[in-house]
Amino acid sequence: QVQLVESGGGLVQPGGSLRLSCAASGFTFSLSGMNWYRQAPGKERELVARISPGGTTNYADSVKGRFTISRDNAKNTVYLQMNSLKLEDTAVYYCSRLSSWGQGTQVTVSS
Repeated sequence: QVQLVESGGGLVQPGGSLRLSCAASGFTFSLSGMNWYRQAPGKERELVARISPGGTTNYADSVKGRFTISRDNAKNTVYLQMNSLKLEDTAVYYCSRLSSWGQGTQVTVSS
């Protein structure tokens, strides 16, 4: 079955960086578009970034120029490099593919 396992979250100061990873299994990763979503307390889950099988990327306006999504098909892994983090980036970050979701990884930006 489809499994998505996120890692790399943590506590970081404003302006800092983190790289999230999502290890995928149970499907043909190289043929799948992959997404990163986030959900902050009291808010709806929102799309942060997506990457197509061919590597085309899209970003939410709030993270453009700061976040980069990438994929390594040899490792069945999708990444989210997050730079210049802001307080409002605090959320649980989820990896998804179609209707499948990982368990999420907490990112907390705080001074």
